[in-house]
Amino acid sequence: MKRWCIQELVEWKNNPHRKPLLLLGARQVGKTWLAREFGRQYYKNVVYVRFDRDDYVRQSFEKDYDIPRLMDTLQVHSRTQIVPGKTLIILDEIQECPCALTSLKYFCEDVPEHHIIAAGSLLGLSVHTGTGFPVGKVNRLNLFPMSFTEFLDATGFGMYVEPIRKRDWGMLRTFHDKYTELLRQYYFVGGMPAAVQTFVETRNPHAVRRVQEELLGDYRNDFSKHATASETHYITQIWDSVPAQLAREDKRFIHSEVGEKVRAPQLRGPIRWLDDAALVQIVPRVRKPELPLSAYKDGAFKMFFLDVGLLGACCHLPPSVILEGNSIFGQFKGALTEQYVQQQLRAECGISPYYWSAERAQAEVDFLIECDYHVLPVEVKAERNLQAKSLRSFCKRYQYPVALRLSLSHHDINTVHIAHDEHSYTVVDVPLYAVSAVPDEMAAVFPSLPFC
Repeated sequence: MKRWCIQELVEWKNNPHRKPLLLLGARQVGKTWLAREFGRQYYKNVVYVRFDRDDYVRQSFEKDYDIPRLMDTLQVHSRTQIVPGKTLIILDEIQECPCALTSLKYFCEDVPEHHIIAAGSLLGLSVHTGTGFPVGKVNRLNLFPMSFTEFLDATGFGMYVEPIRKRDWGMLRTFHDKYTELLRQYYFVGGMPAAVQTFVETRNPHAVRRVQEELLGDYRNDFSKHATASETHYITQIWDSVPAQLAREDKRFIHSEVGEKVRAPQLRGPIRWLDDAALVQIVPRVRKPELPLSAYKDGAFKMFFLDVGLLGACCHLPPSVILEGNSIFGQFKGALTEQYVQQQLRAECGISPYYWSAERAQAEVDFLIECDYHVLPVEVKAERNLQAKSLRSFCKRYQYPVALRLSLSHHDINTVHIAHDEHSYTVVDVPLYAVSAVPDEMAAVFPSLPFC
């Protein structure tokens, strides 16, 4: 399997101002595989340390921060001569050794010529953020579950990736039905590498579901490992409530739905814990659609899972839907589609979305994104129904000249005239399977639009 972010690792390798790289992500998203595959392809040799297994090395890091001594330890342990630029040092499961995390500061200052990747689960690293954290002395790369285009490549349909990247709308229209079929598969399988690998090897949806359920069980077991007993109770309740929260038309997270007599202050810490661990994705609400969006958050938010396949497994979506055409879009379709879109925006486009709703939730725009120095409203439709009253209301209220609509319709660009109003706006329709093309498409569209 390929991960597109390996190119970002190549850029890091070639950067003369490179610092030790902290490769972050939820458990089981493929951090170890990516680091080792990168070392195999781009370095003469690799020194690999895993702190949850290599007791001798962990104890050496816990002794002090004498970098020459630690370099000797790594060479003796690996029986490999470490050569700057030719050897990649991988410090895996670094959350198991807080001193190793702190040592990255001294590696950066004392031996910047060495290439070091520290991989760790955010499930553990979130606990250590603060005391001893090497602030300003590391580069970061966040790894997400496999994106839809990575899924296409892994499952033998890599030839379908290039038309998306090139925004070849004619070709995408020709193969629209095939893209839609593959999108349905991704909705079910998701992007967790173990689930994708199982699907590639077996094409058995029941085997995929077993892997997903095992992953969900592993995450549950980890709650108690890294959180207090009281936190674990609330973390589990929040985790279990996500599917029901997303099943509502108004997907805003409601604290009272987590459990009886549960109050918002009790959940703030556990929610932050899940967010820091990247097990959920928070989409904040903004009161005004202005740049920067982060300055206008009002405290409300939507909460999504880290992966669309795990969301389906958590709410027991039957595996049979993968074989039943569009039926998957009729079951839990709104939640799955929004989960998919926000997941692709993060993984493929590097965009952290927000959303907007009117007072008393009379209108809501599914997502707002910062794109090419503009705020772009995004309407998400699970099928081909393009009625978008909330989007129309939003564009009229804020005099917006352009909006993006993601659905199962073909690519199109149309002008919408608002009755009894002088304002009109442009709607750019992009098919759901081409979310990764959104930044380039909007960059091409923006210059021709009459922004105020």
